[in-house]
Amino acid sequence: MKELIPKEVIEQRIFMLRGQKIMLSGHLAKLYGVEAKVLIQAVKRNIERFPEDFMFQLSEKETESLRSQIVTLENNLSGRGKYSKYLPYAFTEQGVAMLSSVLRSKQAMQVNIAVMRAFVKLRQILSTHKELAYKLAKLEHKIEKHDAEIGAIFEAIRQLMEPSPVPKKSSIGFHPHK
Repeated sequence: MKELIPKEVIEQRIFMLRGQKIMLSGHLAKLYGVEAKVLIQAVKRNIERFPEDFMFQLSEKETESLRSQIVTLENNLSGRGKYSKYLPYAFTEQGVAMLSSVLRSKQAMQVNIAVMRAFVKLRQILSTHKELAYKLAKLEHKIEKHDAEIGAIFEAIRQLMEPSPVPKKSSIGFHPHK
């Protein structure tokens, strides 16, 4: 089956915000083939399905921060016009999953599956990175320990290489005491 939307396109639209992986309402609307205001209206009609950990509205500061990060993508985060007065909404992975119960078109279902796969892939990548980071930290600790041991060996070798002090020879003969 041919992909409806390349997974790279979806992956580029997953951001970290407030310690969570999120997708923006404007981007989701484009993926689902609906206007952003239609998506948000459908969500608001079913707001009980979208608690704060599923969806939240961005602050102006967060919107500007994301806008500066998204250089390659369109500058419009809300999907409502270039200079929109509305702040975009962010959907967590659970919020995106819940969208499938609100948007019921065939395209919405297919896009939702693709988006969920992208979130899973991202989670796998992050898990792999954590595992590698742990192994790297362990290796660094081991190397630091070896570095200290090697340093001690070199110090002992340097001490052995230093000539021993020559004891003062007592002179032969009679020396009157002063």
